Amino acid sequence: MSDQGIRDHLGHMVGGEGAHAGFDKIVANFPVALRGVVPDGTAHSAWQLLEHLRIAQWDILEFSRDAEHQSPEFPTGYWPESALPPSEAAWDNSIESFKADRQEMVALVANPATDVFATIPHGTGQTVFKEAYVVAKHNSYHLGELVMLRRLLGIWSES
Repeated sequence: MSDQGIRDHLGHMVGGEGAHAGFDKIVANFPVALRGVVPDGTAHSAWQLLEHLRIAQWDILEFSRDAEHQSPEFPTGYWPESALPPSEAAWDNSIESFKADRQEMVALVANPATDVFATIPHGTGQTVFKEAYVVAKHNSYHLGELVMLRRLLGIWSES
């Protein structure tokens, strides 16, 4: 596979929908009154999952491109304390930040100046390829949780 083919595949994994529902559909029209609900048998609200997605993706992106980046404390720095979003604007800002950072990761991978297989100098053996793959897997996992949460709340439609 060509260098461009690898970059295209990585970019699609991070930013594409593939065989599952995409981010935009999953977060669209999420009722304000249900964003902080933690259904029985689940660990997190939609707000907590959304913010966790945003924070983790941002952290991986910044680690991948900035030697001075300091990651949040694990695990507490990756999850909001409150099940409820502080405001409707916070929900909207989290969505927009997630989308912007996702696009930045796709751009990093697509940039021919990025050696996706080179070890990140300030890391412990990570590569941009691995970090993009981690973003794709992590996002997919938690987006699946958001779909399940929507099903439990009775607000998911396959169409």
